[in-house]
Amino acid sequence: MSRSAPLLALVVPCYNEEETLPRTLDALANLLDDLKSKGSVHPDSYALYVNDGSRDRTWEMLEQRHADDPYCRAVSFAANAGHQNAVWAGMITARDWGVDCIISLDADLQDDITAIPEMVASYAQGNDIVYGVRNDRTTDTAFKRRTAHMFYGFMRWLKVPLIPDHADYRLVARPVLEALDEVHEHSLFLRGLFPALGFKSAQVYYMRQSRMAGESKYPFWKMVSFAWKGITACSAAPLRFAGLMSMLCMLSAMAFSGVSLLKYAMGETIPGWTSLIIVVLLLGSVQLFCLALVGEYLAKVFTEVRRRPRYIIARKL
Repeated sequence: MSRSAPLLALVVPCYNEEETLPRTLDALANLLDDLKSKGSVHPDSYALYVNDGSRDRTWEMLEQRHADDPYCRAVSFAANAGHQNAVWAGMITARDWGVDCIISLDADLQDDITAIPEMVASYAQGNDIVYGVRNDRTTDTAFKRRTAHMFYGFMRWLKVPLIPDHADYRLVARPVLEALDEVHEHSLFLRGLFPALGFKSAQVYYMRQSRMAGESKYPFWKMVSFAWKGITACSAAPLRFAGLMSMLCMLSAMAFSGVSLLKYAMGETIPGWTSLIIVVLLLGSVQLFCLALVGEYLAKVFTEVRRRPRYIIARKL
């Protein structure tokens, strides 16, 4: 099935991007101009910037640019709602404004925009989701590469349908955007959500660029938090793992008790302090870990039942 030139929206979440935004605005405007001149996209295509409660001049710069740039549209949150919610808001807003497809990408342009024409061509061939996948991680530190591969391996072990080396650089067609109305969860992990939807998909490979300006919005501990959120949002396996650990510890405690009773019956004395404290610490730590896992999932249930909005859009351009 071949599709005509789509009305495309480039969805760009922005959080304190004052330093890199001028370069991004120019680059995406030039890209859209080139795609339109070649007939690859509809003449009304645009870039939609989502200001995620920035504390710098990001929104003021978007307002100034909007006055002169026909490609620039924007929405601004009333408060910071997080990267995943910013991407979601951009998708839903663009859908409501009548687009045929969107492409989400980060404002720092580390996602190579020269891959966008290939994404659009893949959409024209009938794919509803086109994933931008990194073909190397040379711009990352060795530590980040190893931990990323560990994370993807762990997610595969949990049977989560994740695309390795894919972040949030993707094309999403209108049928998928319409299906998002059926997704009501607040704990969004889009990297795990889209592969699970089952729409026809393809992959486009690109080389991730080095950041030209500004600071990374995902330092180490925020990456750890994001990975943990992804694990608990996509799988209940950690709860089962907690149950398995509890069972193993119970069996170990029973075996230790049996050995102790046998030794006592044989008249042998066992020094008690070391063995006792090891068992107490082991069982106590496992119990606390299991309670923490249960608490994490209970917190997600609490967040869902409150049914608060994921975000509040305060202004639109």
